[in-house]
Amino acid sequence: MLTHYIRNFFQKFLFRLGKRLKLLLVLLAGTTISLVIMIDMAARVTPAVNTYTTSWIGNTFGGGEKWVQIHIGGMYVAPDGTVYTNSPWDEGGREVGIYKNGDVIGKAEDLHGWARLGGVAVTANQKYIFVAMQQSHGGSQGGDDPPTGTNWHCVRRYDLSGKPAPFPEGRGWDKSMLIVSTKSEVTGLATAQGVLYVSDPATNRIRFYKIDTMKELGSFSVTNPGQIAFDRQGDLWIIQRKSNGTQAKIVHYSKEGKLLPSVVANVENPTAIAVDRQGKLLVAENGSPQQVLIYSGTKPVLTGTLGIKGGIYTGIPGEVKDKKFYGLSGVGTDALGNIYISNDGFNHSGVDLRKFSQAGELQWRLLGLQFVDNADADPATDGVHVYTKHEHFVMDYSKPAGSQWTYKGYTLNALKYPQDPRLHTAPDAPFFRRIQGKPFLFLTDMYSSGLQIYRFQKATDGEIAIPSGMFVGTNAEGKPAIQGNWPPNQPTAGEWIWRDSSGNGAFDRVEYDSSKDYPYIGGWWVDSKGNVWKVLRTQDGIGIRKFPLQGLDAKGNPIYTYGSMQKQKTPSMITDLRRIEYIPDTDTMYLSGFTKEHPANGDDWGVVGSEILRFDNWSKGNRTPKWRTVIPYDVTGKREVYTEAMSISGDYVFTVTGKTAEVYVYKTETGTQLRKLKPGAEVASSSGWIDIPYGIRAFHRSNGEYLVFVEEDEKAKIIMYQLPK
Repeated sequence: MLTHYIRNFFQKFLFRLGKRLKLLLVLLAGTTISLVIMIDMAARVTPAVNTYTTSWIGNTFGGGEKWVQIHIGGMYVAPDGTVYTNSPWDEGGREVGIYKNGDVIGKAEDLHGWARLGGVAVTANQKYIFVAMQQSHGGSQGGDDPPTGTNWHCVRRYDLSGKPAPFPEGRGWDKSMLIVSTKSEVTGLATAQGVLYVSDPATNRIRFYKIDTMKELGSFSVTNPGQIAFDRQGDLWIIQRKSNGTQAKIVHYSKEGKLLPSVVANVENPTAIAVDRQGKLLVAENGSPQQVLIYSGTKPVLTGTLGIKGGIYTGIPGEVKDKKFYGLSGVGTDALGNIYISNDGFNHSGVDLRKFSQAGELQWRLLGLQFVDNADADPATDGVHVYTKHEHFVMDYSKPAGSQWTYKGYTLNALKYPQDPRLHTAPDAPFFRRIQGKPFLFLTDMYSSGLQIYRFQKATDGEIAIPSGMFVGTNAEGKPAIQGNWPPNQPTAGEWIWRDSSGNGAFDRVEYDSSKDYPYIGGWWVDSKGNVWKVLRTQDGIGIRKFPLQGLDAKGNPIYTYGSMQKQKTPSMITDLRRIEYIPDTDTMYLSGFTKEHPANGDDWGVVGSEILRFDNWSKGNRTPKWRTVIPYDVTGKREVYTEAMSISGDYVFTVTGKTAEVYVYKTETGTQLRKLKPGAEVASSSGWIDIPYGIRAFHRSNGEYLVFVEEDEKAKIIMYQLPK
């Protein structure tokens, strides 16, 4: 199971294809001592708990036909200011986005699917959009797709409205694809005078094609070519990407393929280029400068920059400002000299697309920041400060839905802390906690295989969440807990706790505490006192692990050890333990899982289970539940309806179903279901599936209001329900 922990960005979502589900309500009758079991959830629902409103965080738009995509790998800006973007994947299907004047105006059709991906290059002329994309076996509607095990790395032609534009000898079901390679992706596209130029790094060539027919006219050699831009003389500037330890540079060729003497070599990590109306070369520098570099002259000389040097990490590190960039992935310019910048964060942590005037003043900004993520509130601020796995938002709840959040901080510093687990794994839902008054961010992952810990040190690191600690589970195959070259120095078998005792955010050899345990984890919890809880799906009856907080070390890291770990018995009625939430102030334990009366149908990994149980006086040894509540679970095994996540706050237990994304509200006192929450008109009354074990998080504010955050990765945001007291 732990090998799933480091699956790459796109493999995670191929797994979701298996979620074919069918609705079934579970009926249960019977009572035991101090026990309440729901009989028919629909019949037992009490009157509504006041009204509620729907809002969202992290995307400029609420959904429906308008949302900002989750990733930009390539960008082109037309003379009229239309912005075309490309990305390998967008959950809602906007792999290729079309934007103008700070608005979403369209997307390329028929690009989203399990056998089809977008790419990292895009361009357009007065008639067509040209999109780098990938076609695999099994996605064809008309019988023309590659054989099993082969991928077509293509250029697909579209009209300007985003509809495929077929051509003679085109490939794919609608004859709109030009196969460039079966070895590696297309990395650059540009057009001039009726000719399309294509970077083909698999053969170290630039290929060019007649646009009307898409027939190849010729090619020339360029080692490892990337993004392309034409200058006013009709010559090409080409990013020559890093290869085998060589330094990236930008080379200059005639359109016939003659190498010209001009070269830009003093760059670290150029990711995109464009030429403005004055003939200046704009370079998106994604190295330490985090700026757009502006070069002038036939022998390019650096004459200007856009953006503050050092980007998001200068001044107050991580603080979001108009001219602080981070993870630049695209640059472009229109006929008026306006400059467009796409920030993609680091490790594809969200889209931040900006337009600047020729004078360098921000004109508009579009955000699509959340993907497989959730939010949690800082309890010390009464929910005014909210954190996700990468972002810090400041909330003003008096404002209308969708406008309550302000993007305050980007908490990942890839340059200072290159071993940050967020750069090497795929964490998602946060727990935000105050321990001895100090703020900490804890992150889990889709497979519950680990728990990451981050501390904050405002004086030196501003908004940055500093890698502080990490738990991982035991690999079932006796291998290292995490496969691959990261993290360095990890134990060769079993599981481990890492603590950054040196304070450098790196995994040093002496910083591991190791052990071995049952490998299959049901879930994690961090209580309000800073204790970490882990539940195992073990059948031996001792499935609860408590790691009591041992204080903070000299660097401010919370201390957890295997020597202080406590093993606690699983209540006898639970056969497969999945989630745990313990409330220290009332000594109340909430557990969920499958029970003897309501067993799982197969393994059914990832779900909450079939019941939630409340236990009072837990620390005193009580294992008799105050109540048991049956929750939505499809006993047919088809998973049409199932409970994906739960969260307890104040007077309520909140759960959310995986496919339908409905929030169920139960009374903590009795376990009785009170109502359901569904996405409102503010978010087009829709939501994607809930993909993560902690896809819901509730927070009770001092004014009695409840905030309920729910993962919504389809349209790159987090849904937020507000329930008045």
